[in-house]
Formats: sequence, structure tokens, C-alpha cells
Amino acid sequence: MNFAYGGTGVFPTLVPEPNMTTQIDFFQDIIHEKFYSGSDLHSSLALVSVAGNDYSKYNATNGPTQGWQPFITKVVTQLAMNMKRIHGMGVKKVVVTALQPLGCLPRITITSSFQQCNGTANELASFHNLLLQQAVIKLNNDTKDSTFAILDLYDAFMAVFKNKGENPGSSKFENPLKPCCAGISTNYSCGSVDANGAKKYAVCDDPEAAFFWDTVHPTQEGWRAVYSALLQEL
Repeated sequence: MNFAYGGTGVFPTLVPEPNMTTQIDFFQDIIHEKFYSGSDLHSSLALVSVAGNDYSKYNATNGPTQGWQPFITKVVTQLAMNMKRIHGMGVKKVVVTALQPLGCLPRITITSSFQQCNGTANELASFHNLLLQQAVIKLNNDTKDSTFAILDLYDAFMAVFKNKGENPGSSKFENPLKPCCAGISTNYSCGSVDANGAKKYAVCDDPEAAFFWDTVHPTQEGWRAVYSALLQEL
């Protein structure tokens, strides 16, 4: 079952869709309807996915620079409460994604012509991941017969970016920070059209040679490479 809504976060974001708390409410409604037994839940795994949309909103609404760390702390605290709540519903295995290196997203690397990641944004993502790691350790210590775990997208993304092709079968991207699909200028984005329906974006010749599809989302080949980097951890 998938309760996710694109663009949402732990708290309300820039899209008018249900946040994570409401998504978990939907899950609870299904449990109350008794569609699934306790043993169904015990043998299930919940994947809690957080991609940074809370931080996109904070940035877009001009949140103060000095407020970043308190806000990240607030997000992770609520996220840990959400995970504990899911566990309390009977799901014994709860996995949460670490933040990917946000400073490497093309919407940020465009300022360097897609040549280098933004260190400040990556430091903020790393701070989120550090707090998340501490929260998951505490959840595991406080809860018997359970598994809370982190899927480390940060290290997986970075491993792909740094790959020089030395591992057989691994994907090597010539310029992993450059998107395949982008607007023809900063006024447009992937998929943009003008009032007459004319395309205002361009798509690369070979999407499989690109890690990013647009300014935030990897291509299928990009995700395959990330999955390959995660295999041992999985």
C-alpha cells in the first residue's frame, strides 16, 4: 500500500496535499476497518520516505538562516514520533530514508553549470541525517522486538557520483549533476509549454546516460545505480 503524495513532507509544504501525519491517519483508518490481521502487520515493513520538501518550503518562504538547525531538529523530532506511531499500530519493521545530498540536486548545481555540489546545502542534509541516526538508535533502545532502520540514500548518491566505472556492472555517468530534461531558460522547467503549446524545454538524447531526469528526480537508470550502491546494506 502506498500512502505517499508527491511534494509532501513531515509538515505542510508548498503542495496542498496531506502531510505525513494525515497519511498515517489514512493507514490507521484501514487498520480500524480490519482489512488486515495483526499477523499481517507484524510481517510487514513500512518505508517512511522523506525527500526534503519541508526544507524546500522553508527556503521558499525565506526562513532565516539561523533558524535552519532548530527547524531541522523540529522535522526530525516529528519524524521519529511518526515512526513510533507506525510501530505502535503493529508494524514491527520501520525503515526511513536518510536525506539525499540536497546540494547536488540540479536545481542547486545549476549555479555552477552542474559542475559541483553546494557544500552548505549538503551540510544541512548531513545534520538532518545525524539527528535521524540518533533518533533511530533511541527508538531501537526504547522498543522491544522491533527494528527501526535507515536507508542511507546520502552515501548511495555520493557513491554513484564518485564512481569512475571501476565496479563491474555499475553505472558511470559522465556528468551526474546535469539533468536530462530542463527548461530552455531559467523561466521554464522540464515539461513547460507556452500559451500556444510550444515546448519550452529540451530532453537529452539518451536518458539512460543521465543520473538526473529533471532538477530534482533521478532517472530510472539513476535509481538503478543508487539501488546497486544500496544492495549490501539492504
